[in-house]
Amino acid sequence: MDIIKFDVYRGPNIGVYISVNDSIILLPMGFAKTKAEKISKYLGVEYLFTSIANTRLIGALCVMNNKGILLPKTAYQNEYDFLKKETDLEIGVLDSKLTALGNVICANDKGAVVSPWLSKEDCQTISDVLGVETIQKKIAGFNQTGVVLVANNSGAAIHPEADEEDMKTFSNLLGVKIEQSSINNGIPYVSSGILANNNCIVVGSLTTGPEIMMLTRAFLN
Repeated sequence: MDIIKFDVYRGPNIGVYISVNDSIILLPMGFAKTKAEKISKYLGVEYLFTSIANTRLIGALCVMNNKGILLPKTAYQNEYDFLKKETDLEIGVLDSKLTALGNVICANDKGAVVSPWLSKEDCQTISDVLGVETIQKKIAGFNQTGVVLVANNSGAAIHPEADEEDMKTFSNLLGVKIEQSSINNGIPYVSSGILANNNCIVVGSLTTGPEIMMLTRAFLN
């Protein structure tokens, strides 16, 4: 598995705009086809162009693993129908006033770390759609768990100030080793600059050598 640098819209915040699992990558409408072909080849997936809630912020607004895609209630019916038709995944809608789902949920194929802001009913929907066990907990004082934790089925990277006991809890839930890391030259909001599936890790173009080393420990060992 490689770690490759990439940028989107001339910036390193690739995780805000893109979502990926082991078979597909969801890219914003109008994304350059040459770049779509390049990043999908890196990650070993097919690409689909879509919008969510009529925006380009796919990574921030949805959560995807190899079993399902969770959409916010602001998603349009045609977006839901498109994903239902074009993928073989469970497509679900979270009826919550919180719509940036990628910012409040981190999931792999085994578990999901969910923001305390979400309700027990929301957690049940997350479990049903993604087929995972859930836990609700702040990370390093943040309720935005999806911003400060990113995971695939082999590893995870977490905010540099995350508590060791919490990391053990999340490691057991997700079934992976977790390492503290930053991204894009010191940014602690790791999911903003990482796309991780079980084929490859793609990081923002400003990610430094020491950060690549931390991510190598997290995902590749």
